[in-house]
Amino acid sequence: MPNGSYACGIGPAFEVVGGKWKAVILWELREGPLRFGEFRRRIGGLSEKVLIQQLRELEADQLVTRQVFHQVPPRVEYALTDWGHALNVALGPIADWGEAYARATGRWGDLPS
Repeated sequence: MPNGSYACGIGPAFEVVGGKWKAVILWELREGPLRFGEFRRRIGGLSEKVLIQQLRELEADQLVTRQVFHQVPPRVEYALTDWGHALNVALGPIADWGEAYARATGRWGDLPS
């Protein structure tokens, strides 16, 4: 994350979670660690290249850990750090607001009931 001065906490928070996929990735990790392939199955429209890039950035920002299991075939799991868990708690009300807004405005008809 670049160093900068902020007027409030919104700046650094949105800097680390900004973009289309980071919040989605963090949200998918809320129930526990996931393997790379599980992300690909759960998140439609996310290319492998972008997923790798986003996971690396989240790891660099200390929101996600990457654990390599040396076995055959190799296995890698991603999990939330304490900072990642705390951010997911903060994202919960935003997700609730977004769902209510989407339903009220008819913007996304594919939200789960």
